[in-house]
Amino acid sequence: MSTPQAFSAFRIRDDQSGYRAGIETMRADDLSPGEVLVKVAWSSVNYKDALAGTGKGKILRQFPLNGGIDVAGYVAASTDPAFKEGDGVLCTGCGLSETRDGGYAEYARLESKWAIPLPAGLTLRESMALGTAGFTAALSLFQLVRNGQAPDMGPVVVTGASGGVGSLAIDILTRAGFEAHAITGKVEQFDWLIGLGAKQCIAREGLHWGQRPLETARWAGAIDNVGGDMLAGLTRVIRPYGNIASCGLAASAELATTVMPFIIRGVSLLGIASAGTARPIREQVWEHLASDWKPAHLDVIANREVTLSELPPVFDTMLAGRSLGRTVVKVA
Repeated sequence: MSTPQAFSAFRIRDDQSGYRAGIETMRADDLSPGEVLVKVAWSSVNYKDALAGTGKGKILRQFPLNGGIDVAGYVAASTDPAFKEGDGVLCTGCGLSETRDGGYAEYARLESKWAIPLPAGLTLRESMALGTAGFTAALSLFQLVRNGQAPDMGPVVVTGASGGVGSLAIDILTRAGFEAHAITGKVEQFDWLIGLGAKQCIAREGLHWGQRPLETARWAGAIDNVGGDMLAGLTRVIRPYGNIASCGLAASAELATTVMPFIIRGVSLLGIASAGTARPIREQVWEHLASDWKPAHLDVIANREVTLSELPPVFDTMLAGRSLGRTVVKVA
């Protein structure tokens, strides 16, 4: 597979001319180092991508870099014998668009220790319809199950349910045999969430947690994308020995709670750090996503497709809280 001398990339800069991002022409020699050169086919848009692409969040740790924390494509060249030309591969997180060039380019170079062979059961597009959002949702369930969560314990509630992680979590939980409930600020999307498998939808504005350290237990577990008061409230209403997977901070990074849920009800608060997940766990999660946990409504959730040049308005929509589901980026 020949590599062109020059190709297009959505590159982010911060220098004397200010913070800016847009399409530039670059060479493969200018990409971050790594053993596997990938001809990119697909990427996706996550909240971190929107923050990085607009400069409204401190995501990049060095400049310039290509945006895109997700990438999927075909191996164009490799110095690692484990990867051969033409192999389908994917990567999510692992420093992409933080410390090394990401997936918003026609070519990307990956460290082989983080490049995941495309699992049987997924196309490259499907892998990016999932992307970091799907991986985070599945990793949350993986950790819940590893800590004893089981379907017969009762329903698991998902906050921020209409977003990328939340909507995929609803679908993945349902596929895994759990009863999924949804909390969202977008009541107009209740029917959409029910279509994904949610058995109950709750309006965020209608929640009244109460102020006691322990309130009436409502759910057996939770996947929380919101943080802040939402996460604090959840700790008070999870059933004994249930688990909360904390995987986002859409509302706040703060957490004001007591130890009572943990020492009286045995509730566990599990941190989900998807970007740096160890490879053995990463491989297990992707195998689940390609088989028994593969969302049944992936095409419904990944409801928008854009090109590299169409990224800026997508970022603005996401940061304004108006996005629904997932956006995939067609690179080639």
